[in-house]
Amino acid sequence: MNRSQKVERVAPNALGRRVAERVSVSPDSLTASATPRVEGNALRRRPDIASTVAHLFRREAGRLVAILAGRLGAAHLQLAEDVVQDALLRAMQVWPFTGVPANPSAWLLQTARNRAFDALRRARLWRGKEAALAPLVEDCARAALAAPAPQFEDEIRDGQLRLMFACCQPGLPAEAQVALILKTLGGFGEREIAAAFLTHEAAVAKRLVRARKFLRTVRAAVDLPRAAQLAPRVDPVLHALYLLFNEGYKASHGDSLLRADLCAEAIRLGELLAAHPLGDRPATHALLALLPLHAARLDARVADDGSLLVLAAQNRSRWDRAQIHRGLIHLEASAAGDAITRYHLEAGLAAGHALAPSFEKTNWPHLLALYDSLLALDPSPIVALNRAVALARVHGAEAGLAALESIPRRRALENYHLFHAVHGQLLLDAGRPATAATALRRALALAPQPAERELLTRKLATSA
Repeated sequence: MNRSQKVERVAPNALGRRVAERVSVSPDSLTASATPRVEGNALRRRPDIASTVAHLFRREAGRLVAILAGRLGAAHLQLAEDVVQDALLRAMQVWPFTGVPANPSAWLLQTARNRAFDALRRARLWRGKEAALAPLVEDCARAALAAPAPQFEDEIRDGQLRLMFACCQPGLPAEAQVALILKTLGGFGEREIAAAFLTHEAAVAKRLVRARKFLRTVRAAVDLPRAAQLAPRVDPVLHALYLLFNEGYKASHGDSLLRADLCAEAIRLGELLAAHPLGDRPATHALLALLPLHAARLDARVADDGSLLVLAAQNRSRWDRAQIHRGLIHLEASAAGDAITRYHLEAGLAAGHALAPSFEKTNWPHLLALYDSLLALDPSPIVALNRAVALARVHGAEAGLAALESIPRRRALENYHLFHAVHGQLLLDAGRPATAATALRRALALAPQPAERELLTRKLATSA
């Protein structure tokens, strides 16, 4: 799009901050029925509106992008993202005065459709294509607005599934495929994606630009591939859902340590995949075993005062037994095939913790054996770090410290706060408080979350 059509883009973590700021949208980014500019105070007086928009950003943005991309084609994925984000900004302007509509998703889709129509009409690049594309967008909004809520949900469900696979085009690097899914369906910003891949935001931004350009070049269709074409696309879809859940289980930045909405969304999308004949396979069920087994501990991870509780300090009576049962059902279903994936092994680890009567009675030798198998399958620094913790539980802190020293590509963990936190804890367990303090101070300097910094501060006090 040219400058006159540019839609204001807001990173996902910035959307909430816009609630407390002046909302200003360029006239060119709105349709003819543009609403006057609204001061942030209007939203402060209506915190329910702010929370509704924030919820819809995570819950609905990916779905609406999927619908529009399904109509416009994956080549115009950027346009679909832009107009959906603009619709969310419009909601922050309008809803404090008009109230939340009865069907907010349909309202957002109609607004996004208007913006897409405006962009199609103005863009010189698309001259000659408007007559073909505009009716598709019109039909998209008309169908969504006319259909009852359950039908609307069904349309979204199919669209999201198609878009996940459209992002996984052959010829596109796997990391770019995953990044696209996180961006379009998960609403991730570059910072969150960079944290998931232990890389820099600039690298992620370039990766996304190249990926969108690739989709435009190959004119990718937003459709489910044939069964023979599915296999190479399943792995990046599962990996994206895995990273989406991880960001919710421990947010990479911001004031909130947990993002239960992201965890729930990852499980929901995984269930959609498993419910489809093309996605009903052992690896999918293994992932769907892993995620609920971790989600069962969400409420117990934070104390009433907001402080972080490590696994040993959690009240296991607060663990969600229904989620554990759900995970175990999928774990059983995952045993149908012969292949063992990392999701099978990680689900086994999560089940070992979930079924242990207490932290002290956890079967650590069994977990260490699973970590050994996982490290053989995925010799990454993160897996080696987690294995070192289990090794220390079985053979003592000194064995764990030796394992830390031998981690392959350990330099990748130098700016990872959890590496230094584990190092400091093992030094404390080994009776070396002075050296432990150095490691814990490094972890404290790198920790992105207030709750983590508070926990590390308490540990530092014990090393004094």
